[in-house]
Amino acid sequence: MHAPACRVVGELTLLHEISDTLSDGFELRAAALRMFSHLRATKLLSRGLLLVLNRETGRLLPEASECAFPPFNACVDEGLVGGILSEGRARAIIDVAHIPADTLCKWERAYLSTVPDDAPDEPASLLVMPIQHGDELVGGLCFTRPLGTEGQLEADLRFLALVVGQVGLAVRFRQLAQERLDTLRQENERLQDQIKRSFVPEGMIGKSSSMRMVYFHVDQVADSKTTVLIRGETGVGKERVAQAIWQGGSRKTKPFVRVNCAALPESIIESELFGHEKGAFTGALALRRGRFELAHTGTLFLDEIGEISMSTQAKLLRVLQEGVFERVGGTQPIKVDVRVITATNRNLEEMIDEGKFRLDLYYRINVFPIYVPPLRERRSDLLELADHFLEKYSQQNRKRVVRISTPAIDMLMAYHWPGNVRELENIIERAVLLATDGVIHGYHLPPTLQTPDSTGTASPQTLHDALASVEREMIIDALKANRGIMAKAARQLGITERTMGLRVKSLDIEPRRFRDSTGSSS
Repeated sequence: MHAPACRVVGELTLLHEISDTLSDGFELRAAALRMFSHLRATKLLSRGLLLVLNRETGRLLPEASECAFPPFNACVDEGLVGGILSEGRARAIIDVAHIPADTLCKWERAYLSTVPDDAPDEPASLLVMPIQHGDELVGGLCFTRPLGTEGQLEADLRFLALVVGQVGLAVRFRQLAQERLDTLRQENERLQDQIKRSFVPEGMIGKSSSMRMVYFHVDQVADSKTTVLIRGETGVGKERVAQAIWQGGSRKTKPFVRVNCAALPESIIESELFGHEKGAFTGALALRRGRFELAHTGTLFLDEIGEISMSTQAKLLRVLQEGVFERVGGTQPIKVDVRVITATNRNLEEMIDEGKFRLDLYYRINVFPIYVPPLRERRSDLLELADHFLEKYSQQNRKRVVRISTPAIDMLMAYHWPGNVRELENIIERAVLLATDGVIHGYHLPPTLQTPDSTGTASPQTLHDALASVEREMIIDALKANRGIMAKAARQLGITERTMGLRVKSLDIEPRRFRDSTGSSS
Protein backbone atom coordinates (compact mmCIF):
# COMPACT_ATOMS: atom_id res chain seq x y z
CA MET A 1 0.00 0.00 0.00
CA HIS A 2 1.33 3.44 -0.93
CA ALA A 3 2.34 5.88 1.84
CA PRO A 4 -0.51 8.38 1.22
CA ALA A 5 -3.04 5.55 1.36
CA CYS A 6 -1.53 4.27 4.60
CA ARG A 7 -1.70 7.77 6.06
CA VAL A 8 -5.37 8.12 5.09
CA VAL A 9 -6.25 4.74 6.61
CA GLY A 10 -4.36 5.68 9.78
CA GLU A 11 -6.14 9.01 10.07
CA LEU A 12 -9.54 7.41 9.50
CA THR A 13 -8.78 4.83 12.18
CA LEU A 14 -7.67 7.59 14.56
CA LEU A 15 -10.75 9.66 13.78
CA HIS A 16 -12.94 6.64 14.51
CA GLU A 17 -11.22 6.12 17.87
CA ILE A 18 -11.66 9.78 18.78
CA SER A 19 -15.34 9.67 17.78
CA ASP A 20 -15.87 6.59 19.95
CA THR A 21 -14.10 8.29 22.85
CA LEU A 22 -16.29 11.40 22.62
CA SER A 23 -19.51 9.38 22.35
CA ASP A 24 -18.82 6.75 25.02
CA GLY A 25 -20.47 8.76 27.79
CA PHE A 26 -17.29 10.10 29.37
CA GLU A 27 -17.30 13.53 30.97
CA LEU A 28 -15.99 16.10 28.50
CA ARG A 29 -12.70 16.56 30.36
CA ALA A 30 -12.03 12.81 30.57
CA ALA A 31 -12.95 12.30 26.90
CA ALA A 32 -10.69 15.19 25.85
CA LEU A 33 -7.72 13.77 27.77
CA ARG A 34 -8.21 10.37 26.11
CA MET A 35 -8.37 12.14 22.73
CA PHE A 36 -5.15 14.01 23.53
CA SER A 37 -3.49 10.68 24.32
CA HIS A 38 -4.49 9.25 20.91
CA LEU A 39 -3.23 12.33 19.06
CA ARG A 40 0.06 12.42 20.94
CA ALA A 41 0.74 8.75 20.18
CA THR A 42 -0.16 8.84 16.48
CA LYS A 43 0.21 12.44 15.28
CA LEU A 44 2.91 13.68 17.70
CA LEU A 45 0.56 16.44 18.87
CA SER A 46 1.39 17.45 22.45
CA ARG A 47 0.34 20.09 24.98
CA GLY A 48 -3.31 19.37 24.16
CA LEU A 49 -5.60 22.14 25.47
CA LEU A 50 -9.39 22.35 25.17
CA LEU A 51 -10.91 25.80 25.73
CA VAL A 52 -14.65 26.32 26.24
CA LEU A 53 -16.47 29.62 25.82
CA ASN A 54 -18.86 30.61 28.60
CA ARG A 55 -21.80 32.06 26.71
CA GLU A 56 -23.01 34.17 29.64
CA THR A 57 -19.68 35.87 30.41
CA GLY A 58 -18.11 35.61 26.93
CA ARG A 59 -14.83 34.37 28.46
CA LEU A 60 -12.62 31.38 27.67
CA LEU A 61 -12.13 28.72 30.32
CA PRO A 62 -9.74 25.73 30.21
CA GLU A 63 -11.84 22.54 30.20
CA ALA A 64 -9.05 19.96 29.73
CA SER A 65 -5.29 20.26 29.43
CA GLU A 66 -2.21 18.09 29.29
CA CYS A 67 -0.24 21.02 30.70
CA ALA A 68 0.06 21.78 34.37
CA PHE A 69 -0.45 25.53 34.64
CA PRO A 70 -2.77 27.70 36.77
CA PRO A 71 -6.43 27.98 35.71
CA PHE A 72 -7.42 31.17 33.95
CA ASN A 73 -10.44 33.13 32.79
CA ALA A 74 -9.62 35.10 29.64
CA CYS A 75 -11.46 37.35 27.20
CA VAL A 76 -12.31 35.62 23.94
CA ASP A 77 -10.14 38.03 21.90
CA GLU A 78 -7.27 38.23 24.40
CA GLY A 79 -3.77 37.30 23.23
CA LEU A 80 -2.62 35.35 20.19
CA VAL A 81 -4.92 32.35 20.63
CA GLY A 82 -7.91 34.54 21.43
CA GLY A 83 -7.36 36.56 18.28
CA ILE A 84 -7.23 33.40 16.15
CA LEU A 85 -10.41 32.03 17.73
CA SER A 86 -12.19 35.36 17.22
CA GLU A 87 -11.35 35.26 13.51
CA GLY A 88 -12.88 31.76 13.29
CA ARG A 89 -10.05 30.41 11.10
CA ALA A 90 -7.54 27.68 12.00
CA ARG A 91 -3.94 28.78 12.05
CA ALA A 92 -0.50 27.20 12.41
CA ILE A 93 2.57 29.01 13.80
CA ILE A 94 5.68 27.30 12.40
CA ASP A 95 8.01 28.13 15.28
CA VAL A 96 6.71 29.28 18.68
CA ALA A 97 10.18 30.63 19.49
CA HIS A 98 9.61 33.40 16.92
CA ILE A 99 6.32 34.59 18.41
CA PRO A 100 6.76 38.15 19.78
CA ALA A 101 6.40 38.10 23.56
CA ASP A 102 4.11 41.14 23.58
CA THR A 103 1.48 39.27 21.52
CA LEU A 104 1.08 36.58 24.20
CA CYS A 105 -1.10 36.98 27.27
CA LYS A 106 -0.20 35.55 30.65
CA TRP A 107 -1.85 32.17 30.25
CA GLU A 108 -0.39 31.68 26.76
CA ARG A 109 3.14 32.28 28.06
CA ALA A 110 2.51 29.73 30.81
CA TYR A 111 1.09 27.28 28.27
CA LEU A 112 4.03 27.54 25.86
CA SER A 113 6.60 27.43 28.66
CA THR A 114 5.53 23.95 29.77
CA VAL A 115 7.87 21.26 28.50
CA PRO A 116 6.34 18.15 26.86
CA ASP A 117 7.63 14.86 28.26
CA ASP A 118 8.14 13.35 24.82
CA ALA A 119 10.22 16.19 23.29
CA PRO A 120 11.73 18.36 26.00
CA ASP A 121 14.37 20.24 23.99
CA GLU A 122 12.99 20.36 20.44
CA PRO A 123 11.63 23.53 18.77
CA ALA A 124 7.87 23.34 18.26
CA SER A 125 5.05 24.56 16.05
CA LEU A 126 1.69 25.77 17.38
CA LEU A 127 -1.71 24.70 16.01
CA VAL A 128 -4.87 26.61 16.99
CA MET A 129 -8.33 25.36 15.91
CA PRO A 130 -11.55 27.27 16.59
CA ILE A 131 -14.46 25.01 17.65
CA GLN A 132 -17.75 26.13 16.15
CA HIS A 133 -21.31 24.86 16.31
CA GLY A 134 -22.97 26.24 13.22
CA ASP A 135 -21.77 29.84 13.02
CA GLU A 136 -21.30 30.14 16.79
CA LEU A 137 -17.87 29.92 18.42
CA VAL A 138 -18.04 27.48 21.35
CA GLY A 139 -14.33 27.00 22.13
CA GLY A 140 -10.94 26.10 20.77
CA LEU A 141 -8.24 23.42 20.55
CA CYS A 142 -4.51 24.09 20.90
CA PHE A 143 -1.60 21.71 20.23
CA THR A 144 2.11 21.90 19.70
CA ARG A 145 4.12 19.49 17.57
CA PRO A 146 7.75 19.03 16.59
CA LEU A 147 8.85 21.78 14.23
CA GLY A 148 7.29 21.00 10.85
CA THR A 149 7.06 22.30 7.31
CA GLU A 150 4.14 24.24 5.96
CA GLY A 151 2.89 21.11 4.17
CA GLN A 152 2.99 19.05 7.36
CA LEU A 153 1.20 21.75 9.32
CA GLU A 154 -1.47 22.11 6.61
CA ALA A 155 -2.05 18.33 6.71
CA ASP A 156 -2.38 18.43 10.50
CA LEU A 157 -4.86 21.32 10.30
CA ARG A 158 -6.98 19.46 7.72
CA PHE A 159 -7.12 16.41 10.00
CA LEU A 160 -7.86 18.51 13.10
CA ALA A 161 -10.73 20.14 11.22
CA LEU A 162 -12.40 16.70 11.17
CA VAL A 163 -11.65 16.21 14.88
CA VAL A 164 -13.02 19.65 15.74
CA GLY A 165 -16.34 18.74 14.12
CA GLN A 166 -16.72 15.87 16.60
CA VAL A 167 -15.47 17.91 19.55
CA GLY A 168 -17.86 20.77 18.71
CA LEU A 169 -20.88 18.52 19.26
CA ALA A 170 -19.53 17.35 22.60
CA VAL A 171 -18.71 20.91 23.72
CA ARG A 172 -22.12 22.18 22.65
CA PHE A 173 -23.85 19.39 24.53
CA ARG A 174 -21.73 20.16 27.58
CA GLN A 175 -22.62 23.86 27.34
CA LEU A 176 -26.33 23.12 27.18
CA ALA A 177 -26.09 20.68 30.08
CA GLN A 178 -24.09 23.16 32.18
CA GLU A 179 -26.49 26.00 31.42
CA ARG A 180 -29.41 23.78 32.38
CA LEU A 181 -27.64 22.81 35.58
CA ASP A 182 -26.89 26.46 36.38
CA THR A 183 -30.53 27.35 35.76
CA LEU A 184 -31.70 24.59 38.10
CA ARG A 185 -29.16 25.65 40.73
CA GLN A 186 -30.27 29.27 40.53
CA GLU A 187 -33.91 28.21 40.77
CA ASN A 188 -33.09 26.07 43.79
CA GLU A 189 -31.26 28.97 45.44
CA ARG A 190 -34.19 31.26 44.66
CA LEU A 191 -36.65 28.82 46.18
CA GLN A 192 -34.45 28.31 49.23
CA ASP A 193 -34.20 32.07 49.66
CA GLN A 194 -37.95 32.36 49.21
CA ILE A 195 -38.48 29.75 51.92
CA LYS A 196 -36.16 31.65 54.26
CA ARG A 197 -37.99 34.90 53.56
CA SER A 198 -41.30 33.15 53.11
CA PHE A 199 -44.62 34.71 53.89
CA VAL A 200 -45.36 34.72 57.63
CA PRO A 201 -48.90 35.85 58.39
CA GLU A 202 -49.30 38.76 60.78
CA GLY A 203 -49.77 37.63 64.35
CA MET A 204 -48.46 34.10 63.78
CA ILE A 205 -45.25 32.90 65.40
CA GLY A 206 -43.01 29.95 64.63
CA LYS A 207 -40.33 28.92 62.17
CA SER A 208 -40.64 25.13 62.35
CA SER A 209 -41.11 23.21 59.12
CA SER A 210 -44.68 22.23 60.05
CA MET A 211 -45.63 25.87 60.62
CA ARG A 212 -43.96 26.95 57.38
CA MET A 213 -46.24 24.49 55.63
CA VAL A 214 -49.21 26.19 57.30
CA TYR A 215 -47.93 29.60 56.15
CA PHE A 216 -47.49 28.27 52.62
CA HIS A 217 -51.08 26.99 52.53
CA VAL A 218 -52.39 30.28 53.93
CA ASP A 219 -50.50 32.19 51.25
CA GLN A 220 -51.81 29.92 48.50
CA VAL A 221 -55.49 30.06 49.47
CA ALA A 222 -55.84 33.55 50.96
CA ASP A 223 -56.62 35.44 47.76
CA SER A 224 -59.41 33.14 46.60
CA LYS A 225 -63.00 32.27 47.50
CA THR A 226 -62.27 28.60 48.15
CA THR A 227 -63.82 27.10 51.28
CA VAL A 228 -61.14 26.18 53.83
CA LEU A 229 -61.28 23.55 56.59
CA ILE A 230 -58.77 24.19 59.39
CA ARG A 231 -58.08 21.09 61.47
CA GLY A 232 -56.16 20.71 64.71
CA GLU A 233 -56.43 20.16 68.43
CA THR A 234 -57.99 22.62 70.83
CA GLY A 235 -55.74 25.58 71.52
CA VAL A 236 -53.44 25.34 68.49
CA GLY A 237 -54.62 28.66 67.03
CA LYS A 238 -57.13 27.72 64.35
CA GLU A 239 -58.90 31.07 64.66
CA ARG A 240 -55.57 32.85 64.19
CA VAL A 241 -55.04 30.91 60.94
CA ALA A 242 -58.53 31.84 59.76
CA GLN A 243 -57.85 35.48 60.52
CA ALA A 244 -54.54 35.27 58.60
CA ILE A 245 -56.40 33.91 55.56
CA TRP A 246 -58.86 36.81 55.76
CA GLN A 247 -56.10 39.41 56.17
CA GLY A 248 -54.07 37.97 53.30
CA GLY A 249 -56.86 38.08 50.74
CA SER A 250 -58.74 40.66 48.74
CA ARG A 251 -61.59 40.66 51.30
CA LYS A 252 -59.46 42.01 54.16
CA THR A 253 -61.31 45.35 54.06
CA LYS A 254 -64.66 43.54 54.29
CA PRO A 255 -66.31 42.05 57.40
CA PHE A 256 -64.78 39.09 59.24
CA VAL A 257 -67.57 37.43 61.25
CA ARG A 258 -66.79 34.71 63.79
CA VAL A 259 -69.24 32.04 64.94
CA ASN A 260 -68.39 29.47 67.61
CA CYS A 261 -70.85 26.72 66.77
CA ALA A 262 -70.09 24.83 70.00
CA ALA A 263 -71.07 27.86 72.14
CA LEU A 264 -74.53 28.24 70.58
CA PRO A 265 -77.48 26.09 71.75
CA GLU A 266 -79.01 23.97 69.01
CA SER A 267 -82.31 25.83 69.39
CA ILE A 268 -80.85 29.18 68.30
CA ILE A 269 -77.89 28.32 66.05
CA GLU A 270 -80.07 28.37 62.94
CA SER A 271 -81.37 31.81 63.85
CA GLU A 272 -77.83 33.01 64.55
CA LEU A 273 -76.56 31.83 61.17
CA PHE A 274 -79.48 32.77 58.93
CA GLY A 275 -81.46 35.32 60.98
CA HIS A 276 -85.21 35.30 61.59
CA GLU A 277 -88.32 37.23 60.66
CA LYS A 278 -90.38 39.14 63.17
CA GLY A 279 -92.77 36.73 64.91
CA ALA A 280 -91.06 33.62 63.56
CA PHE A 281 -91.06 32.14 67.09
CA THR A 282 -91.74 33.17 70.64
CA GLY A 283 -89.42 36.03 71.53
CA ALA A 284 -88.79 37.06 67.89
CA LEU A 285 -89.96 40.61 68.46
CA ALA A 286 -88.11 42.10 65.49
CA LEU A 287 -86.41 41.08 62.29
CA ARG A 288 -82.88 39.89 62.93
CA ARG A 289 -80.13 39.54 60.37
CA GLY A 290 -78.01 36.40 60.65
CA ARG A 291 -74.25 35.99 60.49
CA PHE A 292 -74.32 35.17 56.78
CA GLU A 293 -75.97 38.50 56.03
CA LEU A 294 -73.56 40.34 58.31
CA ALA A 295 -70.63 38.73 56.49
CA HIS A 296 -71.91 39.65 53.01
CA THR A 297 -68.96 40.41 50.65
CA GLY A 298 -66.64 39.38 53.51
CA THR A 299 -65.56 36.23 55.36
CA LEU A 300 -67.49 34.00 57.76
CA PHE A 301 -65.51 31.81 60.17
CA LEU A 302 -67.44 28.81 61.51
CA ASP A 303 -65.45 27.43 64.43
CA GLU A 304 -66.18 23.91 65.73
CA ILE A 305 -68.35 23.09 62.74
CA GLY A 306 -68.50 19.48 63.89
CA GLU A 307 -70.90 20.50 66.68
CA ILE A 308 -73.85 21.61 64.54
CA SER A 309 -76.96 19.43 64.18
CA MET A 310 -77.86 17.41 61.09
CA SER A 311 -80.80 19.70 60.22
CA THR A 312 -78.58 22.79 60.32
CA GLN A 313 -75.97 20.95 58.27
CA ALA A 314 -78.49 20.50 55.43
CA LYS A 315 -79.28 24.25 55.36
CA LEU A 316 -75.61 25.12 55.61
CA LEU A 317 -74.87 22.88 52.63
CA ARG A 318 -77.38 24.78 50.50
CA VAL A 319 -75.94 28.20 51.25
CA LEU A 320 -72.41 26.92 50.61
CA GLN A 321 -73.41 25.48 47.24
CA GLU A 322 -75.81 28.14 45.98
CA GLY A 323 -75.14 31.21 48.14
CA VAL A 324 -78.89 31.40 48.91
CA PHE A 325 -80.87 30.91 52.15
CA GLU A 326 -84.10 32.00 53.88
CA ARG A 327 -84.40 33.49 57.32
CA VAL A 328 -86.15 31.44 59.98
CA GLY A 329 -89.88 32.01 59.47
CA GLY A 330 -89.32 33.61 56.05
CA THR A 331 -89.88 32.51 52.47
CA GLN A 332 -87.94 35.16 50.57
CA PRO A 333 -84.59 33.82 49.22
CA ILE A 334 -81.60 35.93 50.22
CA LYS A 335 -78.45 35.77 48.12
CA VAL A 336 -75.11 36.46 49.74
CA ASP A 337 -71.49 36.55 48.63
CA VAL A 338 -69.57 35.06 51.56
CA ARG A 339 -66.19 33.34 51.77
CA VAL A 340 -66.55 30.55 54.35
CA ILE A 341 -63.72 29.25 56.54
CA THR A 342 -64.47 26.36 58.90
CA ALA A 343 -62.52 24.76 61.73
CA THR A 344 -62.87 21.71 63.94
CA ASN A 345 -60.97 19.60 66.43
CA ARG A 346 -63.27 16.64 65.83
CA ASN A 347 -62.61 13.61 63.64
CA LEU A 348 -65.17 14.30 60.93
CA GLU A 349 -64.48 10.98 59.20
CA GLU A 350 -65.50 9.06 62.32
CA MET A 351 -68.56 11.26 62.71
CA ILE A 352 -69.57 10.44 59.12
CA ASP A 353 -69.28 6.71 59.87
CA GLU A 354 -71.42 7.22 62.97
CA GLY A 355 -74.04 9.17 60.99
CA LYS A 356 -73.39 12.41 62.88
CA PHE A 357 -72.02 14.46 59.98
CA ARG A 358 -73.20 14.71 56.39
CA LEU A 359 -70.84 13.30 53.79
CA ASP A 360 -71.89 15.88 51.16
CA LEU A 361 -71.22 18.74 53.57
CA TYR A 362 -67.84 17.22 54.42
CA TYR A 363 -66.85 17.24 50.75
CA ARG A 364 -68.10 20.83 50.40
CA ILE A 365 -66.07 22.24 53.32
CA ASN A 366 -63.00 20.04 52.84
CA VAL A 367 -62.00 21.69 49.56
CA PHE A 368 -58.73 23.08 50.96
CA PRO A 369 -57.77 21.52 54.31
CA ILE A 370 -55.07 23.08 56.52
CA TYR A 371 -53.68 21.09 59.44
CA VAL A 372 -52.32 23.10 62.35
CA PRO A 373 -49.84 20.95 64.33
CA PRO A 374 -50.04 20.71 68.15
CA LEU A 375 -47.35 22.42 70.19
CA ARG A 376 -45.69 19.12 71.15
CA GLU A 377 -44.95 18.53 67.44
CA ARG A 378 -43.19 21.87 67.02
CA ARG A 379 -41.17 22.30 70.19
CA SER A 380 -38.63 24.41 68.30
CA ASP A 381 -41.25 27.18 68.31
CA LEU A 382 -41.94 26.95 72.05
CA LEU A 383 -39.31 29.43 73.26
CA GLU A 384 -40.20 31.96 70.59
CA LEU A 385 -43.87 31.74 71.61
CA ALA A 386 -42.94 31.97 75.29
CA ASP A 387 -40.82 35.09 74.68
CA HIS A 388 -43.69 36.63 72.70
CA PHE A 389 -46.16 36.07 75.53
CA LEU A 390 -43.58 37.24 78.06
CA GLU A 391 -43.22 40.56 76.26
CA LYS A 392 -46.97 40.85 75.68
CA TYR A 393 -48.01 40.39 79.32
CA SER A 394 -45.06 42.35 80.69
CA GLN A 395 -46.29 45.39 78.75
CA GLN A 396 -49.92 44.66 79.57
CA ASN A 397 -49.22 44.43 83.30
CA ARG A 398 -46.56 47.18 83.28
CA LYS A 399 -43.92 44.89 84.75
CA ARG A 400 -40.31 44.52 83.69
CA VAL A 401 -39.91 40.78 83.21
CA VAL A 402 -37.02 40.25 80.80
CA ARG A 403 -36.25 36.53 80.63
CA ILE A 404 -37.05 32.95 81.58
CA SER A 405 -34.56 31.06 83.73
CA THR A 406 -32.84 27.93 82.45
CA PRO A 407 -34.64 25.53 84.86
CA ALA A 408 -37.97 27.07 83.85
CA ILE A 409 -37.08 26.61 80.16
CA ASP A 410 -36.24 22.97 80.86
CA MET A 411 -39.63 22.52 82.50
CA LEU A 412 -41.43 24.14 79.57
CA MET A 413 -39.57 21.93 77.09
CA ALA A 414 -40.28 18.75 79.06
CA TYR A 415 -44.04 19.35 79.34
CA HIS A 416 -46.42 17.62 76.90
CA TRP A 417 -48.78 20.62 76.41
CA PRO A 418 -52.25 19.08 76.10
CA GLY A 419 -53.72 22.59 75.91
CA ASN A 420 -51.25 23.67 73.21
CA VAL A 421 -50.51 27.37 72.57
CA ARG A 422 -53.50 28.55 74.62
CA GLU A 423 -52.17 26.71 77.68
CA LEU A 424 -48.68 28.15 77.16
CA GLU A 425 -50.08 31.67 76.95
CA ASN A 426 -52.03 31.25 80.19
CA ILE A 427 -48.98 29.80 81.99
CA ILE A 428 -46.72 32.68 80.90
CA GLU A 429 -49.36 35.26 81.89
CA ARG A 430 -49.56 33.72 85.36
CA ALA A 431 -45.76 33.56 85.69
CA VAL A 432 -45.37 37.22 84.70
CA LEU A 433 -47.77 38.20 87.49
CA LEU A 434 -45.78 36.12 90.02
CA ALA A 435 -42.30 37.26 88.95
CA THR A 436 -40.66 39.78 91.29
CA ASP A 437 -37.05 40.06 90.07
CA GLY A 438 -37.55 40.38 86.32
CA VAL A 439 -37.07 36.65 85.77
CA ILE A 440 -39.56 33.79 85.45
CA HIS A 441 -38.26 30.97 87.64
CA GLY A 442 -39.32 27.36 87.76
CA TYR A 443 -41.29 27.91 90.96
CA HIS A 444 -43.44 30.48 89.14
CA LEU A 445 -44.82 27.76 86.86
CA PRO A 446 -47.96 25.84 87.83
CA PRO A 447 -47.83 22.47 89.68
CA THR A 448 -48.63 20.57 86.45
CA LEU A 449 -45.12 21.42 85.23
CA GLN A 450 -43.42 20.71 88.57
CA THR A 451 -42.43 17.12 87.79
CA PRO A 452 -39.62 15.21 89.51
CA ASP A 453 -37.66 15.21 86.26
CA SER A 454 -37.90 18.97 85.88
CA THR A 455 -37.17 19.85 89.51
CA GLY A 456 -34.53 17.20 90.10
CA THR A 457 -36.27 15.90 93.25
CA ALA A 458 -37.70 12.55 94.19
CA SER A 459 -41.35 11.95 94.82
CA PRO A 460 -42.84 12.54 97.32
CA GLN A 461 -41.12 15.93 97.75
CA THR A 462 -40.19 17.06 101.24
CA LEU A 463 -39.84 20.63 102.46
CA HIS A 464 -36.07 20.22 102.50
CA ASP A 465 -36.13 19.05 98.89
CA ALA A 466 -38.30 21.97 97.82
CA LEU A 467 -36.02 24.51 99.54
CA ALA A 468 -32.93 22.88 98.01
CA SER A 469 -34.51 23.04 94.57
CA VAL A 470 -35.27 26.76 94.92
CA GLU A 471 -31.81 27.43 96.36
CA ARG A 472 -30.12 25.54 93.54
CA GLU A 473 -32.07 27.46 90.90
CA MET A 474 -31.23 30.85 92.46
CA ILE A 475 -27.52 30.00 92.70
CA ILE A 476 -27.41 28.79 89.09
CA ASP A 477 -29.12 31.99 87.90
CA ALA A 478 -26.66 34.13 89.87
CA LEU A 479 -23.67 32.22 88.51
CA LYS A 480 -25.00 32.50 84.99
CA ALA A 481 -25.60 36.25 85.35
CA ASN A 482 -22.04 36.72 86.65
CA ARG A 483 -20.36 34.34 84.20
CA GLY A 484 -19.42 31.78 86.84
CA ILE A 485 -17.62 34.25 89.15
CA MET A 486 -18.60 33.01 92.63
CA ALA A 487 -17.61 36.22 94.46
CA LYS A 488 -19.94 38.37 92.35
CA ALA A 489 -22.71 35.78 92.55
CA ALA A 490 -22.38 35.71 96.35
CA ARG A 491 -22.69 39.49 96.57
CA GLN A 492 -25.77 39.38 94.32
CA LEU A 493 -27.41 36.80 96.61
CA GLY A 494 -26.36 38.64 99.80
CA ILE A 495 -24.23 35.81 101.24
CA THR A 496 -20.53 35.40 102.00
CA GLU A 497 -18.08 33.82 99.60
CA ARG A 498 -17.48 30.98 102.09
CA THR A 499 -21.21 30.23 102.29
CA MET A 500 -21.41 30.37 98.51
CA GLY A 501 -18.57 27.86 98.20
CA LEU A 502 -20.18 25.50 100.68
CA ARG A 503 -23.59 25.66 98.99
CA VAL A 504 -22.09 25.17 95.51
CA LYS A 505 -20.22 22.12 96.75
CA SER A 506 -23.25 20.76 98.61
CA LEU A 507 -25.58 21.18 95.62
CA ASP A 508 -22.98 19.75 93.20
CA ILE A 509 -22.90 22.85 90.95
CA GLU A 510 -19.94 23.44 88.62
CA PRO A 511 -19.39 27.24 88.31
CA ARG A 512 -16.87 26.90 85.46
CA ARG A 513 -19.55 25.85 82.99
CA PHE A 514 -21.16 29.29 83.30
CA ARG A 515 -18.04 31.29 82.44
CA ASP A 516 -19.06 31.68 78.77
CA SER A 517 -22.71 32.32 79.58
CA THR A 518 -24.25 35.70 78.90
CA GLY A 519 -27.16 35.16 81.25
CA SER A 520 -29.74 35.37 78.49
CA SER A 521 -32.82 33.18 78.36
CA SER A 522 -32.01 31.90 74.89
